[in-house]
Amino acid sequence: MVAEVAVSEIPAELPEGEVLLDVREDDEFAAGHAPQAVHLPMSALPERVADVPEADRVYVICRSGGRSAQVTAYLNAQGHSCVNVAGGMQHWAAAGRDMTSDSGEDPAVI
Repeated sequence: MVAEVAVSEIPAELPEGEVLLDVREDDEFAAGHAPQAVHLPMSALPERVADVPEADRVYVICRSGGRSAQVTAYLNAQGHSCVNVAGGMQHWAAAGRDMTSDSGEDPAVI
């Protein structure tokens, strides 16, 4: 079991020391993501764990919350201070939070 936070509890502007880490795959991230998100796909995490931003709090997000819960547990075991975003990008989009896409098209959660 990992700590979770609802999308509504994440500040629109993250304060210094807080990071939103998106662990979805490249195509998912490109289709639509939070503008401030740092992208580090779950599949690349074992060899890129050093790329996880040092932060007081890392919000970990995926599509629905499953992968991000696994990553949260893994990173917390590595000494990071992470919390899972409940419902992931599906809840983010449903809440009307800002999103952008890398394609220039309307952002979407895939």
